[in-house]
Amino acid sequence: MRRLLTIGAFARAARLSPKALRLYDELGLLPPAAVDGESGYRFYDPAQLEQARLIAWLRRLGMPLARIRRVCDLPAPAAAEEVAGYWEQVLTGTAARGQLATFLVDYLMGRGSPVEDATMLGIRYAARSEQGPVRTSNEDTAYAGPRLLAVADGARDAAGDLASAAAVEALKPLETLAVPAEDLLGTLADAIDEADRAIGEIAASAPTGEAVTTLTALLWSGSRLALVHIGDTRAYLVRDGELFQITHDHTYVQSLIDEGRLTVEEAASHPQRSLLVRALTGTGETRPDLSMHEAMAGDRYLLCSDGLSTVVPAGSLREVLTGPGGPQQVLEELVGRAYAAGAPDNIACVVADVVGLETPAAVGAGPSGGTGR
Repeated sequence: MRRLLTIGAFARAARLSPKALRLYDELGLLPPAAVDGESGYRFYDPAQLEQARLIAWLRRLGMPLARIRRVCDLPAPAAAEEVAGYWEQVLTGTAARGQLATFLVDYLMGRGSPVEDATMLGIRYAARSEQGPVRTSNEDTAYAGPRLLAVADGARDAAGDLASAAAVEALKPLETLAVPAEDLLGTLADAIDEADRAIGEIAASAPTGEAVTTLTALLWSGSRLALVHIGDTRAYLVRDGELFQITHDHTYVQSLIDEGRLTVEEAASHPQRSLLVRALTGTGETRPDLSMHEAMAGDRYLLCSDGLSTVVPAGSLREVLTGPGGPQQVLEELVGRAYAAGAPDNIACVVADVVGLETPAAVGAGPSGGTGR
């Protein structure tokens, strides 16, 4: 029979206090393996250490005890999903408070709207990256969070998978920064410099000596958003039922269209339609486009790689994006249409809906429901 540990020995091994163990016992989270009938002294099985440590980690994460009980009752995969869902709610709340902090700073500095007229916005979002059926690898990266949306498409045979992932990873720290609207572009430009340096390091160790990726991303602050774009990944806006492409492809065929030497219809079948003239390569020699945009409640944004835009025409994109359903449902329909068209390339997409949040006076009265996946 396995030797039981006293509550003191178990507390030291689990890095918990005896007081915490008694509380977890009372709540049914971690009952002792045995209790002395006369003294009431608690004893624990060493096999319970893993659950004790899990509870401690979840408490450090800030998870309420009632939700911890639910996590502990679930099998590991479902428990992992529960933790991920909880953390997404934390990020959503943090982003909403960050927006409020930015709004108040701007207001107190005389740069914002009157308090009574201010409308705060949030986003509901979904992201997906799929390997095309004829591809043997996936170099596309898609990311969506409460303040950042991004899609990157790495070049094959040029450490593209590592480059696209590095480009998006360099932007992710921006999620937790409270950036005033007037500083968005500068902050985003600094992050792109970090991305380019990371891609340069990847190129230095790649067999070909190259690492190449496109990147299209949106960073939010209040109702303003900063757009960074390089390559042929795209950003679209749906507003009042109309579809607008808000990025300009950095490709050879697009340059021919711009010069009037090629029509849009001719470009669609041009043998060099995927040839890039600008991308992130880690050399610092090419710079992305940076621009500011104003968001409105009811807007819908699509970011995608050319694996979607080259096989699903604009009319079909508009039909899906203006149709019913939330971001996840719309995303699944878009990917389904790409597959129905043969999906000769990998597909990365992000769909985000702009929604109104509570006014500043009401923020803090309860959890925000403005963002989600």
